[in-house]
Amino acid sequence: MGSASTLLRQCAAMAAVAAVLAWAAPTDAKLWVTATGAVLIVLFLGISLYRHRQIRRLAAEIDEVLHAGRAVGFSNCREGDVAVLANELGKVVARLSRMSEMLASESRALADALADVSHQIRTPLTAIALMLPVVERADDARERKRAVRELEAMIERVSWLVTTLLKIAKVDAGAMHVERREVSAADVVRRAVAPLATAMDLRDVNLVLQLDEAATFQGDAPWTAEAVENIAKNCMEHTPAGGTVTVAVREDALACSITVSDTGLGIAPEDLPHIFERFYRGRGAGAVALAPEETAEGVAMQIAAEGASQVAVAASADAAGDVRQPAGFGIGLSLAQALVSAQGGTLRAANNPEGGARFEISFPKLVV
Repeated sequence: MGSASTLLRQCAAMAAVAAVLAWAAPTDAKLWVTATGAVLIVLFLGISLYRHRQIRRLAAEIDEVLHAGRAVGFSNCREGDVAVLANELGKVVARLSRMSEMLASESRALADALADVSHQIRTPLTAIALMLPVVERADDARERKRAVRELEAMIERVSWLVTTLLKIAKVDAGAMHVERREVSAADVVRRAVAPLATAMDLRDVNLVLQLDEAATFQGDAPWTAEAVENIAKNCMEHTPAGGTVTVAVREDALACSITVSDTGLGIAPEDLPHIFERFYRGRGAGAVALAPEETAEGVAMQIAAEGASQVAVAASADAAGDVRQPAGFGIGLSLAQALVSAQGGTLRAANNPEGGARFEISFPKLVV
Protein backbone atom coordinates (compact mmCIF):
# COMPACT_ATOMS: atom_id res chain seq x y z
CA MET A 1 0.00 0.00 0.00
CA GLY A 2 1.42 3.35 -1.01
CA SER A 3 1.12 6.80 0.53
CA ALA A 4 -1.84 9.18 0.20
CA SER A 5 -0.40 10.76 -2.93
CA THR A 6 -0.07 7.33 -4.50
CA LEU A 7 -3.69 6.58 -3.63
CA LEU A 8 -4.81 9.82 -5.29
CA ARG A 9 -2.85 8.97 -8.45
CA GLN A 10 -4.44 5.52 -8.53
CA CYS A 11 -7.95 7.01 -8.17
CA ALA A 12 -7.19 9.55 -10.92
CA ALA A 13 -6.01 6.77 -13.22
CA MET A 14 -9.18 4.77 -12.56
CA ALA A 15 -11.32 7.86 -13.18
CA ALA A 16 -9.55 8.44 -16.49
CA VAL A 17 -10.13 4.83 -17.51
CA ALA A 18 -13.82 5.12 -16.54
CA ALA A 19 -14.13 8.35 -18.54
CA VAL A 20 -12.62 6.73 -21.63
CA LEU A 21 -14.95 3.75 -21.29
CA ALA A 22 -17.97 6.04 -20.85
CA TRP A 23 -16.99 8.08 -23.92
CA ALA A 24 -16.58 4.93 -26.03
CA ALA A 25 -19.81 3.34 -24.81
CA PRO A 26 -23.11 3.63 -26.73
CA THR A 27 -25.24 6.64 -25.92
CA ASP A 28 -27.87 4.72 -23.98
CA ALA A 29 -25.13 2.99 -21.84
CA LYS A 30 -22.96 6.00 -21.04
CA LEU A 31 -24.87 6.78 -17.84
CA TRP A 32 -24.57 3.18 -16.56
CA VAL A 33 -20.87 2.99 -17.38
CA THR A 34 -20.21 6.31 -15.67
CA ALA A 35 -22.19 5.27 -12.56
CA THR A 36 -20.50 1.88 -12.39
CA GLY A 37 -17.07 3.50 -12.69
CA ALA A 38 -17.90 5.98 -9.94
CA VAL A 39 -19.13 3.23 -7.62
CA LEU A 40 -16.00 1.16 -8.25
CA ILE A 41 -13.75 4.15 -7.59
CA VAL A 42 -15.58 4.87 -4.32
CA LEU A 43 -15.28 1.21 -3.24
CA PHE A 44 -11.61 1.14 -4.15
CA LEU A 45 -11.02 4.37 -2.25
CA GLY A 46 -12.88 3.11 0.84
CA ILE A 47 -11.11 -0.26 0.92
CA SER A 48 -7.75 1.35 0.30
CA LEU A 49 -8.27 3.87 3.10
CA TYR A 50 -9.28 1.07 5.48
CA ARG A 51 -6.22 -0.98 4.57
CA HIS A 52 -4.05 2.11 4.80
CA ARG A 53 -5.35 2.75 8.33
CA GLN A 54 -4.61 -0.87 9.36
CA ILE A 55 -1.08 -0.70 8.03
CA ARG A 56 -0.47 2.64 9.74
CA ARG A 57 -1.61 1.06 13.02
CA LEU A 58 0.75 -1.86 12.47
CA ALA A 59 3.58 0.56 11.75
CA ALA A 60 2.82 2.46 14.96
CA GLU A 61 2.82 -0.75 16.99
CA ILE A 62 6.12 -1.84 15.45
CA ASP A 63 7.56 1.57 16.31
CA GLU A 64 6.47 1.06 19.93
CA VAL A 65 8.18 -2.34 19.99
CA LEU A 66 11.42 -0.96 18.54
CA HIS A 67 11.66 2.26 20.54
CA ALA A 68 9.52 1.86 23.64
CA GLY A 69 10.30 -1.80 24.29
CA ARG A 70 6.62 -2.69 24.62
CA ALA A 71 5.36 -6.20 23.88
CA VAL A 72 2.50 -5.47 21.45
CA GLY A 73 0.11 -8.20 20.30
CA PHE A 74 -1.05 -7.94 16.68
CA SER A 75 -4.54 -9.34 17.27
CA ASN A 76 -6.94 -6.69 15.97
CA CYS A 77 -6.72 -7.52 12.27
CA ARG A 78 -9.44 -9.48 10.48
CA GLU A 79 -8.86 -12.09 7.82
CA GLY A 80 -6.90 -11.16 4.73
CA ASP A 81 -3.41 -10.30 3.64
CA VAL A 82 -3.06 -7.62 6.34
CA ALA A 83 -3.94 -10.22 8.98
CA VAL A 84 -1.28 -12.53 7.54
CA LEU A 85 1.23 -9.68 7.72
CA ALA A 86 0.19 -8.97 11.33
CA ASN A 87 0.67 -12.62 12.28
CA GLU A 88 4.14 -12.70 10.75
CA LEU A 89 5.05 -9.47 12.55
CA GLY A 90 3.83 -11.01 15.80
CA LYS A 91 6.16 -13.96 15.26
CA VAL A 92 9.07 -11.60 14.57
CA VAL A 93 8.35 -9.62 17.73
CA ALA A 94 8.14 -12.80 19.83
CA ARG A 95 11.43 -14.03 18.38
CA LEU A 96 13.11 -10.69 19.03
CA SER A 97 11.81 -10.73 22.60
CA ARG A 98 13.27 -14.20 23.21
CA MET A 99 16.58 -13.17 21.66
CA SER A 100 16.66 -10.07 23.85
CA GLU A 101 16.09 -12.17 26.96
CA MET A 102 18.80 -14.63 25.89
CA LEU A 103 21.28 -11.81 25.27
CA ALA A 104 20.50 -10.29 28.65
CA SER A 105 20.97 -13.67 30.33
CA GLU A 106 24.26 -14.25 28.51
CA SER A 107 25.43 -10.77 29.45
CA ARG A 108 24.72 -11.47 33.13
CA ALA A 109 26.45 -14.85 32.89
CA LEU A 110 29.48 -13.24 31.24
CA ALA A 111 29.67 -10.59 33.94
CA ASP A 112 29.46 -13.26 36.66
CA ALA A 113 32.10 -15.38 34.92
CA LEU A 114 34.47 -12.41 34.60
CA ALA A 115 33.98 -11.62 38.28
CA ASP A 116 34.74 -15.25 39.20
CA VAL A 117 37.82 -15.33 36.96
CA SER A 118 39.06 -12.07 38.43
CA HIS A 119 38.64 -13.42 41.96
CA GLN A 120 40.27 -16.78 41.20
CA ILE A 121 43.31 -15.19 39.54
CA ARG A 122 43.65 -12.38 42.06
CA THR A 123 44.00 -14.75 45.04
CA PRO A 124 47.21 -16.52 43.94
CA LEU A 125 48.61 -13.29 42.51
CA THR A 126 48.12 -11.63 45.90
CA ALA A 127 49.93 -14.54 47.57
CA ILE A 128 52.78 -14.24 45.07
CA ALA A 129 53.09 -10.52 45.77
CA LEU A 130 53.21 -11.23 49.53
CA MET A 131 55.86 -13.92 49.18
CA LEU A 132 58.27 -11.96 46.99
CA PRO A 133 59.55 -9.78 49.90
CA VAL A 134 59.99 -12.94 51.97
CA VAL A 135 62.20 -14.45 49.28
CA GLU A 136 64.22 -11.25 49.14
CA ARG A 137 64.72 -11.19 52.94
CA ALA A 138 65.44 -14.90 53.37
CA ASP A 139 69.07 -15.48 54.42
CA ASP A 140 68.95 -19.24 54.72
CA ALA A 141 69.26 -21.09 51.38
CA ARG A 142 66.74 -23.72 52.49
CA GLU A 143 64.17 -21.10 53.38
CA ARG A 144 64.69 -19.33 50.07
CA LYS A 145 64.35 -22.59 48.16
CA ARG A 146 61.11 -23.42 49.95
CA ALA A 147 59.66 -19.99 49.22
CA VAL A 148 60.68 -20.20 45.56
CA ARG A 149 58.94 -23.59 45.28
CA GLU A 150 55.77 -22.08 46.69
CA LEU A 151 56.00 -19.25 44.15
CA GLU A 152 56.50 -21.70 41.30
CA ALA A 153 53.51 -23.75 42.41
CA MET A 154 51.23 -20.71 42.52
CA ILE A 155 52.47 -19.46 39.14
CA GLU A 156 51.72 -22.89 37.68
CA ARG A 157 48.21 -22.71 39.16
CA VAL A 158 47.58 -19.33 37.54
CA SER A 159 48.91 -20.62 34.23
CA TRP A 160 46.70 -23.72 34.44
CA LEU A 161 43.66 -21.61 35.29
CA VAL A 162 44.17 -19.27 32.33
CA THR A 163 44.78 -22.18 29.94
CA THR A 164 41.68 -24.02 31.14
CA LEU A 165 39.49 -20.95 30.84
CA LEU A 166 40.71 -20.41 27.28
CA LYS A 167 39.80 -24.01 26.43
CA ILE A 168 36.31 -23.57 27.89
CA ALA A 169 35.91 -20.32 25.95
CA LYS A 170 36.87 -22.11 22.73
CA VAL A 171 34.29 -24.81 23.41
CA ASP A 172 31.59 -22.20 24.11
CA ALA A 173 32.46 -20.32 20.91
CA GLY A 174 32.44 -23.51 18.83
CA ALA A 175 36.05 -22.88 17.82
CA MET A 176 37.48 -26.10 19.23
CA HIS A 177 38.54 -28.58 16.54
CA VAL A 178 37.25 -32.04 17.42
CA GLU A 179 38.29 -35.05 15.37
CA ARG A 180 35.93 -37.95 14.77
CA ARG A 181 37.87 -41.17 14.46
CA GLU A 182 37.91 -44.59 16.05
CA VAL A 183 39.73 -44.38 19.37
CA SER A 184 40.85 -47.09 21.80
CA ALA A 185 39.28 -46.27 25.17
CA ALA A 186 41.98 -48.19 27.06
CA ASP A 187 44.74 -46.14 25.42
CA VAL A 188 42.89 -42.94 26.27
CA VAL A 189 42.66 -43.94 29.95
CA ARG A 190 46.35 -44.84 30.17
CA ARG A 191 47.25 -41.53 28.57
CA ALA A 192 44.99 -39.69 31.01
CA VAL A 193 46.24 -41.22 34.28
CA ALA A 194 49.95 -41.21 33.41
CA PRO A 195 50.53 -37.59 34.61
CA LEU A 196 48.80 -38.39 37.94
CA ALA A 197 50.96 -41.36 38.93
CA THR A 198 53.43 -39.37 41.03
CA ALA A 199 50.74 -37.31 42.75
CA MET A 200 48.81 -40.46 43.67
CA ASP A 201 51.95 -42.05 45.13
CA LEU A 202 52.60 -38.95 47.23
CA ARG A 203 49.01 -38.95 48.48
CA ASP A 204 49.06 -42.72 49.14
CA VAL A 205 46.08 -43.21 46.80
CA ASN A 206 45.86 -46.48 44.89
CA LEU A 207 45.02 -46.41 41.19
CA VAL A 208 43.13 -49.40 39.77
CA LEU A 209 42.57 -49.80 36.04
CA GLN A 210 39.89 -52.16 34.72
CA LEU A 211 40.24 -51.85 30.96
CA ASP A 212 38.51 -53.58 28.08
CA GLU A 213 41.24 -53.49 25.46
CA ALA A 214 38.74 -54.04 22.65
CA ALA A 215 36.50 -51.09 23.59
CA THR A 216 36.49 -48.23 21.07
CA PHE A 217 34.43 -45.11 20.34
CA GLN A 218 34.24 -42.37 17.73
CA GLY A 219 35.83 -39.25 19.16
CA ASP A 220 38.95 -37.22 19.82
CA ALA A 221 41.64 -39.02 21.85
CA PRO A 222 43.56 -35.98 23.25
CA TRP A 223 40.43 -34.10 24.36
CA THR A 224 38.90 -37.23 25.89
CA ALA A 225 42.15 -37.98 27.73
CA GLU A 226 42.15 -34.48 29.16
CA ALA A 227 38.56 -34.88 30.33
CA VAL A 228 39.36 -38.21 32.02
CA GLU A 229 42.49 -36.70 33.60
CA ASN A 230 40.49 -33.82 35.12
CA ILE A 231 37.93 -36.24 36.53
CA ALA A 232 40.59 -38.61 37.92
CA LYS A 233 42.44 -35.67 39.44
CA ASN A 234 39.25 -34.50 41.13
CA CYS A 235 38.64 -38.00 42.53
CA MET A 236 42.25 -38.20 43.74
CA GLU A 237 41.96 -34.86 45.57
CA HIS A 238 38.81 -36.06 47.37
CA THR A 239 40.15 -39.49 48.35
CA PRO A 240 41.86 -39.87 51.74
CA ALA A 241 45.22 -41.59 52.16
CA GLY A 242 44.94 -45.32 51.67
CA GLY A 243 41.92 -44.92 49.39
CA THR A 244 41.47 -46.06 45.81
CA VAL A 245 40.60 -44.42 42.51
CA THR A 246 39.24 -46.88 39.94
CA VAL A 247 39.03 -46.21 36.21
CA ALA A 248 37.00 -48.78 34.26
CA VAL A 249 36.30 -49.13 30.54
CA ARG A 250 33.45 -51.21 29.19
CA GLU A 251 31.60 -51.49 25.91
CA ASP A 252 28.22 -52.88 24.90
CA ALA A 253 25.97 -52.67 21.89
CA LEU A 254 24.73 -49.21 22.84
CA ALA A 255 27.74 -47.27 24.11
CA CYS A 256 31.36 -47.21 25.21
CA SER A 257 31.69 -46.04 28.81
CA ILE A 258 34.60 -44.78 30.89
CA THR A 259 33.86 -44.78 34.61
CA VAL A 260 35.98 -43.07 37.26
CA SER A 261 35.13 -43.76 40.91
CA ASP A 262 36.78 -43.22 44.27
CA THR A 263 36.47 -44.32 47.89
CA GLY A 264 36.14 -40.85 49.35
CA LEU A 265 33.18 -39.28 51.10
CA GLY A 266 31.19 -38.94 47.89
CA ILE A 267 29.17 -35.99 46.65
CA ALA A 268 26.62 -34.38 48.95
CA PRO A 269 23.04 -34.41 47.55
CA GLU A 270 22.89 -30.61 47.55
CA ASP A 271 26.08 -30.47 45.46
CA LEU A 272 25.08 -32.97 42.77
CA PRO A 273 22.95 -30.54 40.68
CA HIS A 274 25.82 -28.03 40.61
CA ILE A 275 28.83 -30.33 40.33
CA PHE A 276 29.59 -29.33 36.71
CA GLU A 277 29.02 -25.60 37.16
CA ARG A 278 32.05 -23.38 36.69
CA PHE A 279 33.83 -22.23 39.84
CA TYR A 280 31.50 -24.32 41.98
CA ARG A 281 33.20 -26.07 44.87
CA GLY A 282 31.00 -28.29 46.99
CA ARG A 283 30.23 -27.44 50.58
CA GLY A 284 28.63 -30.76 51.47
CA ALA A 285 29.99 -33.89 53.08
CA GLY A 286 32.07 -34.84 50.09
CA ALA A 287 33.84 -31.53 49.77
CA VAL A 288 37.46 -31.30 50.80
CA ALA A 289 37.91 -27.74 51.98
CA LEU A 290 41.33 -27.09 53.44
CA ALA A 291 41.77 -24.61 56.22
CA PRO A 292 43.17 -21.23 55.18
CA GLU A 293 46.56 -21.99 56.69
CA GLU A 294 46.77 -25.20 54.59
CA THR A 295 46.43 -23.52 51.21
CA ALA A 296 49.28 -22.00 49.25
CA GLU A 297 47.67 -18.58 49.64
CA GLY A 298 47.34 -19.08 53.39
CA VAL A 299 50.96 -20.17 53.66
CA ALA A 300 52.04 -17.06 51.77
CA MET A 301 50.01 -14.75 54.00
CA GLN A 302 51.35 -16.44 57.13
CA ILE A 303 54.86 -16.03 55.80
CA ALA A 304 54.31 -12.33 55.21
CA ALA A 305 52.76 -11.90 58.66
CA GLU A 306 55.04 -14.03 60.79
CA GLY A 307 58.34 -13.82 58.95
CA ALA A 308 60.76 -16.29 57.49
CA SER A 309 60.39 -18.73 60.38
CA GLN A 310 57.17 -19.99 58.81
CA VAL A 311 59.13 -21.11 55.77
CA ALA A 312 61.29 -23.32 57.92
CA VAL A 313 58.20 -24.82 59.55
CA ALA A 314 56.66 -25.51 56.15
CA ALA A 315 59.92 -27.04 54.94
CA SER A 316 59.95 -29.39 57.92
CA ALA A 317 56.38 -30.45 57.21
CA ASP A 318 57.29 -31.08 53.59
CA ALA A 319 60.27 -33.19 54.61
CA ALA A 320 58.00 -35.22 56.88
CA GLY A 321 55.79 -36.09 53.92
CA ASP A 322 53.00 -33.51 54.14
CA VAL A 323 51.81 -33.43 50.54
CA ARG A 324 48.46 -31.70 50.94
CA GLN A 325 47.57 -29.63 47.93
CA PRO A 326 45.51 -26.47 47.75
CA ALA A 327 41.87 -26.70 46.89
CA GLY A 328 40.98 -26.53 43.21
CA PHE A 329 39.37 -23.71 41.27
CA GLY A 330 36.14 -25.56 40.49
CA ILE A 331 36.52 -25.62 36.71
CA GLY A 332 38.13 -29.02 36.08
CA LEU A 333 34.81 -30.89 35.98
CA SER A 334 33.21 -28.09 33.96
CA LEU A 335 35.96 -28.41 31.35
CA ALA A 336 35.57 -32.20 31.34
CA GLN A 337 31.86 -31.93 30.64
CA ALA A 338 32.45 -29.36 27.89
CA LEU A 339 35.05 -31.58 26.19
CA VAL A 340 32.83 -34.66 26.36
CA SER A 341 29.72 -32.82 25.16
CA ALA A 342 31.63 -31.37 22.20
CA GLN A 343 32.20 -34.95 21.01
CA GLY A 344 28.56 -35.96 21.36
CA GLY A 345 29.09 -37.84 24.62
CA THR A 346 27.56 -37.46 28.06
CA LEU A 347 29.10 -37.07 31.51
CA ARG A 348 27.09 -37.97 34.62
CA ALA A 349 27.96 -37.82 38.31
CA ALA A 350 26.55 -39.94 41.13
CA ASN A 351 27.54 -41.70 44.35
CA ASN A 352 28.47 -45.36 44.65
CA PRO A 353 26.15 -47.41 46.88
CA GLU A 354 29.16 -48.46 48.94
CA GLY A 355 30.40 -44.86 49.18
CA GLY A 356 32.52 -42.53 47.12
CA ALA A 357 31.87 -40.53 43.97
CA ARG A 358 31.27 -41.99 40.54
CA PHE A 359 31.65 -40.25 37.17
CA GLU A 360 30.61 -41.95 33.94
CA ILE A 361 31.53 -40.81 30.43
CA SER A 362 29.41 -42.43 27.75
CA PHE A 363 29.87 -42.32 23.97
CA PRO A 364 26.81 -43.75 22.20
CA LYS A 365 27.31 -46.23 19.39
CA LEU A 366 24.05 -45.28 17.70
CA VAL A 367 22.34 -41.92 17.49
CA VAL A 368 18.56 -42.25 17.32
